[in-house]
Amino acid sequence: MLQAATSADSAAPAAIDSTAKTIVKLTSPETFTSGEYHAILSMLIEKGVSTITSLGGKLIAALIVFWIGKWIIGRLKNVLSKVMEKRNVDPSLASFLRSLANVIMIFILLIFIVDILGLQTSSFVALFASAGVAVGLALSGTLQNFAGGVMILLFRPFKVGDYVAALSNEGTVKEIQIFNTLIRTDDGKVIIVPNGNLSTSVMTNYTKEGMRRVNWTFGIGYGDDVDKAKKIVREVLESNSKVKQTPPPYVAVKELNASSVDLIVLGWVEVCDYWSVTFETNEAVYKRFMAEGINIPYPQMDVHMVK
Repeated sequence: MLQAATSADSAAPAAIDSTAKTIVKLTSPETFTSGEYHAILSMLIEKGVSTITSLGGKLIAALIVFWIGKWIIGRLKNVLSKVMEKRNVDPSLASFLRSLANVIMIFILLIFIVDILGLQTSSFVALFASAGVAVGLALSGTLQNFAGGVMILLFRPFKVGDYVAALSNEGTVKEIQIFNTLIRTDDGKVIIVPNGNLSTSVMTNYTKEGMRRVNWTFGIGYGDDVDKAKKIVREVLESNSKVKQTPPPYVAVKELNASSVDLIVLGWVEVCDYWSVTFETNEAVYKRFMAEGINIPYPQMDVHMVK
Protein backbone atom coordinates (compact mmCIF):
# COMPACT_ATOMS: atom_id res chain seq x y z
CA MET A 1 0.00 0.00 0.00
CA LEU A 2 2.79 2.38 1.01
CA GLN A 3 4.81 1.39 -2.07
CA ALA A 4 1.86 2.19 -4.41
CA ALA A 5 1.42 5.62 -2.86
CA THR A 6 5.13 6.35 -3.21
CA SER A 7 5.06 5.29 -6.86
CA ALA A 8 2.07 7.60 -7.59
CA ASP A 9 3.80 10.50 -5.86
CA SER A 10 6.93 10.05 -7.95
CA ALA A 11 4.90 9.70 -11.19
CA ALA A 12 3.16 13.11 -10.81
CA PRO A 13 6.31 15.29 -11.17
CA ALA A 14 7.42 13.12 -14.11
CA ALA A 15 4.08 13.72 -15.90
CA ILE A 16 4.27 17.49 -15.31
CA ASP A 17 7.86 17.57 -16.60
CA SER A 18 6.84 15.62 -19.72
CA THR A 19 3.92 17.98 -20.45
CA ALA A 20 6.15 21.05 -20.06
CA LYS A 21 8.70 19.58 -22.49
CA THR A 22 5.95 18.87 -25.03
CA ILE A 23 4.64 22.50 -24.83
CA VAL A 24 8.17 23.85 -25.26
CA LYS A 25 8.75 21.56 -28.22
CA LEU A 26 5.49 22.59 -29.96
CA THR A 27 6.14 26.30 -29.47
CA SER A 28 9.74 26.06 -30.57
CA PRO A 29 10.62 27.13 -34.14
CA GLU A 30 12.78 24.01 -34.51
CA THR A 31 9.67 21.80 -34.35
CA PHE A 32 8.51 23.02 -37.78
CA THR A 33 10.28 23.78 -40.97
CA SER A 34 11.07 27.39 -41.69
CA GLY A 35 8.18 27.70 -44.16
CA GLU A 36 5.66 26.08 -41.81
CA TYR A 37 6.76 28.23 -38.89
CA HIS A 38 6.41 31.48 -40.85
CA ALA A 39 3.04 30.37 -42.26
CA ILE A 40 1.68 29.69 -38.78
CA LEU A 41 3.11 32.98 -37.49
CA SER A 42 1.57 34.87 -40.43
CA MET A 43 -1.80 33.20 -39.84
CA LEU A 44 -1.77 34.16 -36.15
CA ILE A 45 -0.86 37.77 -36.96
CA GLU A 46 -3.57 37.94 -39.64
CA LYS A 47 -6.13 36.49 -37.22
CA GLY A 48 -5.14 38.97 -34.54
CA VAL A 49 -5.32 41.93 -36.93
CA SER A 50 -8.70 40.72 -38.20
CA THR A 51 -10.03 40.40 -34.65
CA ILE A 52 -8.76 43.85 -33.67
CA THR A 53 -10.18 45.38 -36.87
CA SER A 54 -13.54 43.75 -36.25
CA LEU A 55 -13.67 44.94 -32.65
CA GLY A 56 -12.51 48.40 -33.70
CA GLY A 57 -15.23 48.59 -36.35
CA LYS A 58 -17.88 47.51 -33.86
CA LEU A 59 -16.60 50.03 -31.32
CA ILE A 60 -16.70 52.86 -33.87
CA ALA A 61 -20.21 51.80 -34.93
CA ALA A 62 -21.30 51.71 -31.29
CA LEU A 63 -19.95 55.23 -30.69
CA ILE A 64 -21.72 56.53 -33.80
CA VAL A 65 -25.00 54.93 -32.69
CA PHE A 66 -24.51 56.38 -29.21
CA TRP A 67 -24.12 59.97 -30.43
CA ILE A 68 -26.97 59.62 -32.92
CA GLY A 69 -29.12 58.06 -30.21
CA LYS A 70 -28.35 60.92 -27.82
CA TRP A 71 -29.36 63.42 -30.52
CA ILE A 72 -32.61 61.53 -31.17
CA ILE A 73 -33.35 61.36 -27.43
CA GLY A 74 -32.87 65.13 -27.16
CA ARG A 75 -35.26 65.69 -30.07
CA LEU A 76 -37.86 63.33 -28.61
CA LYS A 77 -37.63 65.10 -25.24
CA ASN A 78 -38.28 68.44 -26.96
CA VAL A 79 -41.25 66.98 -28.83
CA LEU A 80 -42.60 65.48 -25.60
CA SER A 81 -42.23 68.83 -23.82
CA LYS A 82 -44.09 70.66 -26.61
CA VAL A 83 -46.89 68.08 -26.65
CA MET A 84 -47.36 68.30 -22.87
CA GLU A 85 -47.24 72.09 -23.01
CA LYS A 86 -49.82 72.12 -25.81
CA ARG A 87 -52.11 69.82 -23.83
CA ASN A 88 -51.64 71.94 -20.67
CA VAL A 89 -50.13 69.09 -18.68
CA ASP A 90 -49.40 70.11 -15.10
CA PRO A 91 -45.78 71.34 -14.78
CA SER A 92 -45.14 68.97 -11.87
CA LEU A 93 -46.25 65.93 -13.87
CA ALA A 94 -44.49 67.19 -17.00
CA SER A 95 -41.07 67.43 -15.33
CA PHE A 96 -41.51 63.96 -13.80
CA LEU A 97 -42.50 62.41 -17.14
CA ARG A 98 -39.57 64.06 -18.94
CA SER A 99 -37.14 62.66 -16.41
CA LEU A 100 -38.69 59.18 -16.55
CA ALA A 101 -38.77 59.14 -20.36
CA ASN A 102 -35.11 60.15 -20.46
CA VAL A 103 -34.11 57.19 -18.28
CA ILE A 104 -36.15 54.72 -20.37
CA MET A 105 -34.79 55.98 -23.71
CA ILE A 106 -31.18 55.82 -22.47
CA PHE A 107 -31.72 52.23 -21.31
CA ILE A 108 -33.08 51.27 -24.77
CA LEU A 109 -30.07 52.97 -26.38
CA LEU A 110 -27.71 50.92 -24.21
CA ILE A 111 -29.41 47.70 -25.35
CA PHE A 112 -28.83 48.69 -29.01
CA ILE A 113 -25.16 49.42 -28.30
CA VAL A 114 -24.70 46.07 -26.54
CA ASP A 115 -26.23 44.31 -29.55
CA ILE A 116 -23.86 46.14 -31.95
CA LEU A 117 -20.85 45.06 -29.88
CA GLY A 118 -21.89 41.45 -30.46
CA LEU A 119 -23.05 40.64 -26.96
CA GLN A 120 -26.21 38.63 -26.42
CA THR A 121 -29.03 41.08 -25.75
CA SER A 122 -31.13 38.49 -23.93
CA SER A 123 -28.20 37.66 -21.69
CA PHE A 124 -27.65 41.35 -21.08
CA VAL A 125 -31.29 41.89 -20.11
CA ALA A 126 -31.23 38.85 -17.83
CA LEU A 127 -28.00 40.07 -16.27
CA PHE A 128 -29.49 43.53 -15.85
CA ALA A 129 -32.60 42.07 -14.22
CA SER A 130 -30.50 39.97 -11.84
CA ALA A 131 -28.29 42.91 -11.03
CA GLY A 132 -31.38 45.06 -10.60
CA VAL A 133 -32.49 42.96 -7.66
CA ALA A 134 -29.12 43.34 -5.94
CA VAL A 135 -28.91 47.02 -6.80
CA GLY A 136 -32.47 47.51 -5.62
CA LEU A 137 -31.58 46.12 -2.21
CA ALA A 138 -28.43 48.25 -2.07
CA LEU A 139 -30.22 51.37 -3.27
CA SER A 140 -33.36 51.04 -1.18
CA GLY A 141 -33.16 54.75 -0.38
CA THR A 142 -33.15 55.64 -4.09
CA LEU A 143 -36.19 53.43 -4.72
CA GLN A 144 -37.86 55.10 -1.77
CA ASN A 145 -37.22 58.45 -3.43
CA PHE A 146 -38.77 57.15 -6.66
CA ALA A 147 -41.83 55.92 -4.77
CA GLY A 148 -41.96 59.29 -2.99
CA GLY A 149 -42.00 61.09 -6.33
CA VAL A 150 -44.89 58.92 -7.52
CA MET A 151 -46.81 59.63 -4.29
CA ILE A 152 -46.23 63.37 -4.66
CA LEU A 153 -47.62 63.33 -8.20
CA LEU A 154 -50.52 61.07 -7.18
CA PHE A 155 -51.73 62.95 -4.09
CA ARG A 156 -50.37 66.39 -5.13
CA PRO A 157 -49.55 67.94 -1.73
CA PHE A 158 -47.75 70.61 -3.75
CA LYS A 159 -46.96 71.45 -7.38
CA VAL A 160 -44.40 73.41 -9.34
CA GLY A 161 -44.65 77.09 -8.40
CA ASP A 162 -45.95 76.52 -4.84
CA TYR A 163 -44.18 78.14 -1.91
CA VAL A 164 -43.50 75.43 0.67
CA ALA A 165 -41.58 74.86 3.87
CA ALA A 166 -40.32 71.35 4.74
CA LEU A 167 -37.26 69.71 6.33
CA SER A 168 -35.94 73.12 7.51
CA ASN A 169 -36.07 74.39 3.92
CA GLU A 170 -38.35 77.06 2.51
CA GLY A 171 -38.85 78.31 -1.02
CA THR A 172 -40.65 77.95 -4.34
CA VAL A 173 -40.90 74.50 -5.95
CA LYS A 174 -38.92 74.72 -9.20
CA GLU A 175 -39.05 71.15 -10.50
CA ILE A 176 -40.24 67.69 -9.43
CA GLN A 177 -37.88 65.00 -10.76
CA ILE A 178 -37.90 61.21 -10.45
CA PHE A 179 -35.83 61.09 -7.28
CA ASN A 180 -35.59 64.70 -6.08
CA THR A 181 -37.52 67.96 -5.87
CA LEU A 182 -35.77 71.26 -6.58
CA ILE A 183 -36.72 74.17 -4.30
CA ARG A 184 -35.56 77.71 -5.06
CA THR A 185 -35.08 79.89 -1.99
CA ASP A 186 -35.82 83.61 -1.82
CA ASP A 187 -32.11 84.42 -1.99
CA GLY A 188 -31.61 82.47 -5.23
CA LYS A 189 -30.27 79.15 -3.95
CA VAL A 190 -31.56 75.82 -5.30
CA ILE A 191 -32.07 73.10 -2.69
CA ILE A 192 -32.27 69.46 -3.85
CA VAL A 193 -34.60 67.55 -1.51
CA PRO A 194 -35.05 63.73 -1.81
CA ASN A 195 -38.64 62.83 -2.64
CA GLY A 196 -38.70 60.01 -0.10
CA ASN A 197 -38.07 62.35 2.81
CA LEU A 198 -40.29 65.05 1.33
CA SER A 199 -43.29 62.74 0.92
CA THR A 200 -43.15 61.51 4.54
CA SER A 201 -42.26 64.73 6.37
CA VAL A 202 -44.43 67.51 7.78
CA MET A 203 -44.83 70.22 5.14
CA THR A 204 -46.35 73.69 5.04
CA ASN A 205 -47.80 74.74 1.68
CA TYR A 206 -48.31 78.51 1.70
CA THR A 207 -49.77 78.59 -1.82
CA LYS A 208 -52.47 75.93 -1.44
CA GLU A 209 -55.18 78.32 -0.23
CA GLY A 210 -54.18 81.21 -2.48
CA MET A 211 -53.98 83.79 0.34
CA ARG A 212 -51.79 84.36 3.40
CA ARG A 213 -52.39 86.32 6.55
CA VAL A 214 -49.82 88.93 7.51
CA ASN A 215 -49.32 89.53 11.23
CA TRP A 216 -47.93 92.86 12.47
CA THR A 217 -47.26 94.14 15.98
CA PHE A 218 -46.99 97.93 16.37
CA GLY A 219 -46.11 99.44 19.72
CA ILE A 220 -47.26 102.90 20.89
CA GLY A 221 -46.32 104.80 24.02
CA TYR A 222 -48.32 104.83 27.22
CA GLY A 223 -50.49 107.92 27.19
CA ASP A 224 -50.93 107.97 23.39
CA ASP A 225 -54.42 107.80 21.89
CA VAL A 226 -55.08 104.12 21.20
CA ASP A 227 -58.17 104.79 19.07
CA LYS A 228 -56.25 107.27 16.93
CA ALA A 229 -53.43 104.78 16.43
CA LYS A 230 -55.89 102.04 15.43
CA LYS A 231 -57.57 104.40 12.97
CA ILE A 232 -54.22 105.28 11.36
CA VAL A 233 -53.35 101.60 10.91
CA ARG A 234 -56.74 100.87 9.31
CA GLU A 235 -56.32 103.81 6.92
CA VAL A 236 -52.88 102.53 5.90
CA LEU A 237 -54.27 99.06 5.19
CA GLU A 238 -57.29 100.42 3.29
CA SER A 239 -55.05 102.57 1.10
CA ASN A 240 -53.02 99.54 -0.02
CA SER A 241 -54.83 97.82 -2.89
CA LYS A 242 -52.94 94.58 -2.23
CA VAL A 243 -54.58 94.12 1.19
CA LYS A 244 -57.88 92.24 0.98
CA GLN A 245 -60.87 93.98 2.54
CA THR A 246 -62.81 90.69 2.73
CA PRO A 247 -62.20 89.49 5.34
CA PRO A 248 -61.51 92.99 6.70
CA PRO A 249 -58.21 93.80 8.45
CA TYR A 250 -58.27 93.35 12.22
CA VAL A 251 -56.65 95.81 14.66
CA ALA A 252 -56.75 95.42 18.45
CA VAL A 253 -54.68 95.89 21.60
CA LYS A 254 -52.60 92.78 22.00
CA GLU A 255 -50.60 93.40 25.15
CA LEU A 256 -49.68 96.02 27.71
CA ASN A 257 -45.96 95.56 27.47
CA ALA A 258 -43.25 96.86 29.80
CA SER A 259 -42.53 99.95 27.69
CA SER A 260 -45.35 100.01 25.13
CA VAL A 261 -48.96 99.30 24.32
CA ASP A 262 -48.78 96.70 21.55
CA LEU A 263 -51.33 96.65 18.76
CA ILE A 264 -51.86 93.42 16.81
CA VAL A 265 -52.76 93.86 13.14
CA LEU A 266 -54.00 91.06 10.88
CA GLY A 267 -54.51 91.40 7.12
CA TRP A 268 -55.03 88.99 4.23
CA VAL A 269 -53.08 89.22 0.97
CA GLU A 270 -52.31 87.15 -2.11
CA VAL A 271 -49.40 84.77 -1.61
CA CYS A 272 -47.27 86.60 -4.17
CA ASP A 273 -47.81 89.93 -2.32
CA TYR A 274 -46.91 88.68 1.17
CA TRP A 275 -43.44 90.17 1.52
CA SER A 276 -44.10 93.40 -0.37
CA VAL A 277 -47.19 94.19 1.74
CA THR A 278 -45.30 93.36 4.93
CA PHE A 279 -42.48 95.81 4.23
CA GLU A 280 -44.68 98.52 2.68
CA THR A 281 -47.03 98.54 5.66
CA ASN A 282 -44.16 98.75 8.18
CA GLU A 283 -42.82 101.84 6.45
CA ALA A 284 -46.23 103.46 5.94
CA VAL A 285 -47.31 103.00 9.58
CA TYR A 286 -44.00 104.38 10.85
CA LYS A 287 -44.33 107.53 8.74
CA ARG A 288 -47.98 108.09 9.72
CA PHE A 289 -47.24 107.62 13.43
CA MET A 290 -44.43 110.15 13.21
CA ALA A 291 -46.62 112.62 11.30
CA GLU A 292 -49.59 112.20 13.68
CA GLY A 293 -47.55 112.49 16.86
CA ILE A 294 -47.90 108.84 17.93
CA ASN A 295 -44.84 107.79 19.86
CA ILE A 296 -43.07 104.58 18.94
CA PRO A 297 -41.43 103.57 22.22
CA TYR A 298 -38.17 101.76 22.70
CA PRO A 299 -37.04 99.74 25.74
CA GLN A 300 -36.22 102.06 28.61
CA MET A 301 -35.74 101.97 32.35
CA ASP A 302 -36.45 104.52 35.06
CA VAL A 303 -33.72 104.67 37.71
CA HIS A 304 -34.51 106.22 41.11
CA MET A 305 -31.53 107.37 43.18
CA VAL A 306 -31.92 107.06 46.93
CA LYS A 307 -29.65 109.36 48.98
